[in-house]
Amino acid sequence: MGGSQLLALRLEQRIAAPVELCAPVRAIAQDRYGVTVAADGHRVRAGAVVVALPPTLTARLTYEPALPAARDQLVQRMPQGTVTKCMAVYDEPFWRADGLSGQALSVAGPARIVFDNSPPDASRGVLLGFLEGRVARDLGAWEPAARRHAVVDGFRRLFGPRAGAPEAYLERSWADEEWTRGCYGCYLPPGAWTAHGPALRAPVGRLHWAGSETATRWSGYMDGAVRSGERAAAAVLGQLG
Repeated sequence: MGGSQLLALRLEQRIAAPVELCAPVRAIAQDRYGVTVAADGHRVRAGAVVVALPPTLTARLTYEPALPAARDQLVQRMPQGTVTKCMAVYDEPFWRADGLSGQALSVAGPARIVFDNSPPDASRGVLLGFLEGRVARDLGAWEPAARRHAVVDGFRRLFGPRAGAPEAYLERSWADEEWTRGCYGCYLPPGAWTAHGPALRAPVGRLHWAGSETATRWSGYMDGAVRSGERAAAAVLGQLG
């Protein structure tokens, strides 16, 4: 219980230094002695830095000296996917009484993948659906009320009339989210990996790259994110001796 944010919260408990929030990094400068990170309201000096952003967002920082061409060319070719997460909330997970799991695949959509996202105590029923790719882009241009109607109507077709009248409806378009600009991860068009792939994980001086997209196993998943962090941490410890 608690969601994936527990990984960050529990890690924070093990760190002696304070963790700064709401201070986005804007620039990273390297010299022969270390690295200077400039964030909103902060300036930090360190021996090395791990950048754990989606690859395309790493290009939105300012670097001194500039990144090598191979790295910059790579991230120009790693766009984020487009997904919107939609949740309809009911007074109970009524579909269970009908012998239904709340999980569905739908060709008609618009939410083509649906899960039962109700809390463990079943105090509310929650149907979770994903709008993906072209569907997410097309419906993203709709008025919110029209998009809600389309998603909820899809739930109604799958789970019956009660699914058409939720108490509440919530959605999140990750393509609109400032610090991700898309999900679940990025993708590479033809030729990009073979031409620029080695730059994905290669350190740039004292700069090291992490994040789920850099994982050698389970890329794009939480497991991959954790593995990438362990790899980057080991590289930093090796560099700093």
